[in-house]
Amino acid sequence: MKSKRIALLLLLFFIAISHSTYSQKKTTKLEEIRNIIAKKRNFNKEFGFGYRIQLYNGNEQQARQILTRFNVDFPDRFSKLVYNSPEWKVQVGNYKTKAGVCRRIKAVVI
Repeated sequence: MKSKRIALLLLLFFIAISHSTYSQKKTTKLEEIRNIIAKKRNFNKEFGFGYRIQLYNGNEQQARQILTRFNVDFPDRFSKLVYNSPEWKVQVGNYKTKAGVCRRIKAVVI
């Protein structure tokens, strides 16, 4: 009786392992990986990535004024208004590295 239980448990164990191994092999298909990478790249293009320059952090009215003034002065630059309770933030730019941010700040200041 005890040997039947052990045999049954071993059988269930091997079935579980073979099923999990099979499910992992399904996700390693090259085409699926390429699709996932393409989706991630499209997401980054649409919603941004990396670093931004924060121009303001405070109340809503002042934040909207600063955002409007920035958009008038730099219409070709990305800018956004972010609300993290209780404060509003004005963030601009879309830079992959901190070095890109530093170059942009120097160019604007000079």
